[in-house]
Amino acid sequence: MTAPRAAPPGPKVAAAALGLLALWPLYRVALGAWRDWVGFLRNVLEGVSLGGVYALIALGYTMVYGVLGLINFAHSDVFMVGAYVGIFTAGFFGITASSQAGSSVAVTVACVAAAMVVCALLGMTLERLAYRPVRNAPKLTPLVTAIGVSMLLQNVAMLVFKSTPRGFPPTLRTASVHLGPVATTNIKLLDLGAAVALMVALTLLVQKTRVGRAMRAISTNLEAARLMGVPTDRVIAVTFGLGSALAGAGGILFGLDQPRIDPLTGVQPGLKAFVAAVLGGIGNIPGAMLGGLVIGLVEQLSAAYLSSSFAPAIVFAILVVVLLVRPQGLLGRVTREKV
Repeated sequence: MTAPRAAPPGPKVAAAALGLLALWPLYRVALGAWRDWVGFLRNVLEGVSLGGVYALIALGYTMVYGVLGLINFAHSDVFMVGAYVGIFTAGFFGITASSQAGSSVAVTVACVAAAMVVCALLGMTLERLAYRPVRNAPKLTPLVTAIGVSMLLQNVAMLVFKSTPRGFPPTLRTASVHLGPVATTNIKLLDLGAAVALMVALTLLVQKTRVGRAMRAISTNLEAARLMGVPTDRVIAVTFGLGSALAGAGGILFGLDQPRIDPLTGVQPGLKAFVAAVLGGIGNIPGAMLGGLVIGLVEQLSAAYLSSSFAPAIVFAILVVVLLVRPQGLLGRVTREKV
């Protein structure tokens, strides 16, 4: 008679082991905060500002997934297109990367508006041409289609814009801003403020408007919504458009803060935004916001107190720990699939 085999360690044991490994980074951050609390607060503010941009991109992922159950991997490349639209819009007003930094709020607003419109149209076009024909196909087909669309957009961008990085036009002059003892820049505050305003506007649209109610109905049951008279094709197209518009705005905010744009600009921010969407609870709008802020904060603190090259590893380690303990994400809900 053989002895029973020991049960393998569960997810909580693995999460506890990874949590112990996180003690050293936490110690380094706590030590840095103790030695220079003003610098720590500055890093927190910059991390939240960066997280706001990630949250804008993550919202596009989570909106499309919430309505269709589709991971739109081309979303990060729509973000890249938004940054290029900003470059050409500023150039239309005579501001190029070599121009002297100025303070042109009107041109900045025009860049954001143009990027949101162009990216919304691009997102709706992709939905109509690439995703709608495979909507009822097996789940793997739309996923592979999304990867193919992403590669297509990257290669078209390399063909049209060339692979050489371009500088983002300095439509706004960078100025130091002091919030008490904490010094930051007007660009960081603009990124954070614009991201929060757009996220609030999206939340109100989804919760308080007729289109938002239709989105929530389709998210609950697409076929039932169609039978109740909801124009599902139109609402899904609007969902893609809204998510892509937010990505376009994120591209402008990213360009103002990180003024080097190339056809692969969207890859890393898009990947981190996808992690943020999963961390917060894919398909959950508040979760995408929270996940974006958490990822931005963790990345900034890791780069400041550990190593900039080590920061992505910490981001993904946190995602693994959270998913081991809460597979549905921080604010996600447990759902049961019907068989």
